[in-house]
Amino acid sequence: MDKNTEFLPINGTDYVEFYVGNAKQAAHYYQSAFGFQPLAYAGLETGLTDRTSYVLRQGKITFVLTAGMNPDSPVTKHQCKHGDGVKVIALWVDDARAAYEETTKRGAEGVEEPTVKKDENGEVVTASIKTYGETIHVFVERKNYNGVFLPGFVKWEPDYKPENTGLLYVDHIVGNVNWGEMDKVADFYRTVMGFEQLISFDDKDISTEYTALKSKVMANRNMRIKFPINEPAKGLKKSQIEEFLDFYIGPGPQHVAMATDDIVATIAAHRARGVDFLDVPDTYYDDVTKRVGTIDEDIETLKKYKILIDRDDEGYLLQLFTKPVQDRPTFFFEIIQRKGAKSFGKGNFKALFESIEREQANRGTL
Repeated sequence: MDKNTEFLPINGTDYVEFYVGNAKQAAHYYQSAFGFQPLAYAGLETGLTDRTSYVLRQGKITFVLTAGMNPDSPVTKHQCKHGDGVKVIALWVDDARAAYEETTKRGAEGVEEPTVKKDENGEVVTASIKTYGETIHVFVERKNYNGVFLPGFVKWEPDYKPENTGLLYVDHIVGNVNWGEMDKVADFYRTVMGFEQLISFDDKDISTEYTALKSKVMANRNMRIKFPINEPAKGLKKSQIEEFLDFYIGPGPQHVAMATDDIVATIAAHRARGVDFLDVPDTYYDDVTKRVGTIDEDIETLKKYKILIDRDDEGYLLQLFTKPVQDRPTFFFEIIQRKGAKSFGKGNFKALFESIEREQANRGTL
């Protein structure tokens, strides 16, 4: 299908909204640990009484951190059930009304019909639909808006502004779903949103001695939106997907992959700020050059910072995963630098999953 017949053109990720227990403290963490810059705020001072939101940005990545202000708030209830995690994956579109009409016509369940929000800086049109678990997609049309973020938000300018860490844009967002649900969710993205399957992995591709999973990667036509969807597969012990489902209490976004063009500098900055990453054993690097061939980076430097390397037909990539960034062993981040590769680090799956299993063993959840 060519661009002219695409029924849901998407320009990119507009923002990712986390429901958290304490938005003020979470905002400080994302500034301090990951180098996000303060952008906007909404709360009691702006007339909002049921929730508080802090908006941060780095490169093209916009995070909204939202906390409920009373026990009956849907934000509070979501966070109480799931812990801190992603509630909204917002998609930047040219026409939110058309996006809502086309997706609901194809079977999406609507959450909010197209709504116009206005202030002195113009207007934004938003509409939202349900996806897997309790996660929603919000379509954001902002071509007639010049404000800092959205109507209802004011500019947030604290004195505290740590340097950024070189993060550029959202590369992909991974979702974990229940046993037997991966194909259904993949079909949702295919039929309701016009995505195509980029690649799939089964338990032969993604397995260790103890655990396994299956995954399908769904992407929109311009490849700016990529959603790998994981489900558990049978193994000798409990997989990371099962652990996530147990502690998140159902399906939800597992991690956001954030791109950089200098992963060594980005990882070094994050480690210096106290971000915990999964451990990669030194033995991983003993034969990595045989597998990936010649690369620009120094292997000893990558070994020092525990950065993983993989290659596909179009180039190679460098990646590393944080440990969970909240108390529950659920949501985490990936830092990725692509040097031509379009894949997702298949060659690293075994090393990555064994590292996760070591963490699970420490938690007593393997």
